[in-house]
Amino acid sequence: MARRPFLIPLMAVLALAGCGQRNEGALDIAFIASEDSLFATGLRISSGAQHLRAATGAGLVALDAQGETVPALADRWIVTDDGLSFIFRLRDGNWPDGREITAESARAALLDVQRRLRGTSLGLDLAPIEEIRAMAGRVVEIRLSGPVPTLLQLLAQPELALSNGGEGAGPMQVEREGSLAVLSMKPPEARGLPEDEDWEEHVRPVRIHAAGAQQAIDLFEDGEVETVLGGRIGSLPLADTGPLSRGTVRIDPTIGLFGLQVRRAEGFLATLEGREALAMALDRDALLAPFNIGGWVATTRLVPPGLPGDPGLVTERWAGEDVEQRRAEAAMRVSNWLMESGAAGEDGAAVLTVSMGDDPGLQTLFRQLASQFATIGIRLDRATDSRSADLQLVDRVARFDGPRWFLDQFNCSLRRGLCDEDADYLVEQALTERNPQTRASLLAEAEASLTLSNVYIPFGSPLRWSLIRGNVNGFAPNRWGFHPLPPMATLPR
Repeated sequence: MARRPFLIPLMAVLALAGCGQRNEGALDIAFIASEDSLFATGLRISSGAQHLRAATGAGLVALDAQGETVPALADRWIVTDDGLSFIFRLRDGNWPDGREITAESARAALLDVQRRLRGTSLGLDLAPIEEIRAMAGRVVEIRLSGPVPTLLQLLAQPELALSNGGEGAGPMQVEREGSLAVLSMKPPEARGLPEDEDWEEHVRPVRIHAAGAQQAIDLFEDGEVETVLGGRIGSLPLADTGPLSRGTVRIDPTIGLFGLQVRRAEGFLATLEGREALAMALDRDALLAPFNIGGWVATTRLVPPGLPGDPGLVTERWAGEDVEQRRAEAAMRVSNWLMESGAAGEDGAAVLTVSMGDDPGLQTLFRQLASQFATIGIRLDRATDSRSADLQLVDRVARFDGPRWFLDQFNCSLRRGLCDEDADYLVEQALTERNPQTRASLLAEAEASLTLSNVYIPFGSPLRWSLIRGNVNGFAPNRWGFHPLPPMATLPR
């Protein structure tokens, strides 16, 4: 399904001449994140830490500003006709510690990352990798158990940056100055590029400020930063700063998961019918109406429609039924359960709890959910302890545009909530299936199984936003909501 970038103009007047319009000196970026999360290490890292990792580390390939895969440690590659082998030619150069980048050292680094990612959703995504071979010279081969058309996108993820036991081999280096991350470009030869005597004239440092949402927006409005990254639906209402705003909100046309996951099969949520009643009650278009997001597409599907290779076997639920019809059926199920269980709250409603943040946008979302669930006799409360919540808000951008990413997020091994072992089995079968039609059918069956089990209640696509001054180069909205720092550090020649 074709998607287009959304823009919410906030600028009603031109910026005052000379205010925040500098092209020289450092580029200041406020990232909506805590200081601890920005500088986090390991493999389970925040969006801010992912941006730092991608700038200072390098995998075989990387993401550019448009979200496309481009060369990194590998300067070129080929894919065999059967799709079972990706062969990478590594660029000439050395690791940061001075040792040569060789096929053997790259293979060892890949195996190390693969090992450390076990037990994570990214580890599940890497499951089709059957063997990594070091071939002659600087050639590395990745052999697969079945075709993975999205492998390059997966290898470009920041967590798959490779190292040889030392610092990252990415295009930038970072120094921490208190709460600031100060990044600077490495010389061209350290980036696998030809020497250039004038290279420093065409790059600038990037200073990342960890900030709360309101603080980040204030810094932008005061001209202290040129860019704000890391915006989500919770902070979006804060970004509407009125006619004096000197920038624009850019909303990424992201794909991913945005909805509620059922944590456990207990009480009203113990049955398929009970869980389905929640999904039936939602008017998804009305859910985000207070945010006034043009172009946002609601869906009842776990896997977004129109992904490459979608066989069209799974369609939107309840087509042709209006929301009032669905709510009448859902209300009857709630009423029957209350009579049988005698578990009504003081107000006579069934009570469920949800774990979600309390940012302004999430407060609005909670009120919308509570209002809609009330129409079928359910009182929705905020969970005082996320571990005991009945429902969990899921707000996650996809890493690649294949159905397997979406299905892997609910794998039982991750213990994120209620799951479906039948769906996991079908996904596992698809990993070794070489016929593309059969593989697509298996993944569609897995989606159908997860859908019918009602372990997840989709709303639509997740929302990611940024504030961008007009003079910032190297930024582009994209479906991954990821904005690499090196392009923004590069000045036009």
